Amino acid sequence: MAWRNLWRNGRRTAITLFSIAFGVLLAVVSTGIGDSSYTEMIDYAARLGGGHVVVQHPDYVDQPSLENSIRVSPEALEAELDTLDKGRARVVGVAPRITGGIMLATSSNNVGAGVVAIDPRAESETTLGLVEALSEGEMFAGPDDKGIILGAVLAENLDVELGKKVVYTVTDKNGEIANGLARVSGIIETGAPEIDGATCLMPIGAMREVLGYEDDELTQLAVFIDDHHHADALATQLDAALGESVSALPWSGALPDLAAFVSVKEGGNVVMQAIITVLIAAGIFNTMFVSVMERMREFGILAAIGFSRVQLFALIVWESLWVALCGLIAGVVLTAYPYYYLATTGIDTAELAGQGAQVSGVTMPAVMYVGLYPPHAVVIAGAIVFATLAAGLYPAYRAGRVSPVEVIRIV
Repeated sequence: MAWRNLWRNGRRTAITLFSIAFGVLLAVVSTGIGDSSYTEMIDYAARLGGGHVVVQHPDYVDQPSLENSIRVSPEALEAELDTLDKGRARVVGVAPRITGGIMLATSSNNVGAGVVAIDPRAESETTLGLVEALSEGEMFAGPDDKGIILGAVLAENLDVELGKKVVYTVTDKNGEIANGLARVSGIIETGAPEIDGATCLMPIGAMREVLGYEDDELTQLAVFIDDHHHADALATQLDAALGESVSALPWSGALPDLAAFVSVKEGGNVVMQAIITVLIAAGIFNTMFVSVMERMREFGILAAIGFSRVQLFALIVWESLWVALCGLIAGVVLTAYPYYYLATTGIDTAELAGQGAQVSGVTMPAVMYVGLYPPHAVVIAGAIVFATLAAGLYPAYRAGRVSPVEVIRIV
């Protein structure tokens, strides 16, 4: 009966369904763009440094010094990961890193920078985003290579080219000044001044030798997973399993500026979704209330022939539920092509925003894609159903309180 009642005024119902469908389109596209952009930023930030989960010395966050090292091999960490219940998180890589400050010098200039010492055998585009940014030269041949890869702006400031020598100075594990000599083997160019002007890569074996590190000693182990949403849970498990001498942090703890930016943006998106939901609910309430008031005599007759108040109330609630379900189906149909287009082609914002804003040294992608996180799709669908049912409660209440004696006389 509720289904038949819904289509007695087909035009009004169609308008209501379109408003729900358009709200679904706005919610899915806006949330999907945010999910895709933030995921790309977080993954890129993880590939620039410590990973989605960072295993390091407990004091390294407050004192990012080369003196705060740990002794955990990637093989031992992978074995530990195999013993954990990782849930839906899938580990895609574990990479050893030595990170800290370094002073670079040439005959032309002295420049301070951040160094990331890597094992090229454990790195790929999945674990190290700077591999993609290598514009000149080549990656290290092995962990004991004597080369150094400089950011493009850093190389310009030092006035060096490929094949030229650079003297570097660091503070070793004992707090002593240590020097080394490396030949420029590559140039990286990301387009982000903070990275290109203050970042260099070195082989981890050569850096260990200068610092006096043991063969398994490092400052960070970067753990990479296929979905950054599971980083907090995995970091908590690792932190408990590794003991007090080693700390495991999720990307949000290692990059608080980026985490705060994402949190603020997601909060703003929630507010916008709430506004959309309220507008949809207001439209549905108006439709349902007018529909009920037009059928008061009908409800009176139903009450007179034996319908209880609960049955009349349930009838309108069922109508609201049918509106919600049909609206969601219409929303899926309306959203399908725009979602596909935005997921595959995206929106190029380079002309409007240049190369994009930077947060914590991470550049926001110039091309925006849509990639809706599945739990967010469930939240959107649940919010639409809840708003529609809530909008129908008062009209249902009015229908249930009808007095047959008073309304049957309505012509």
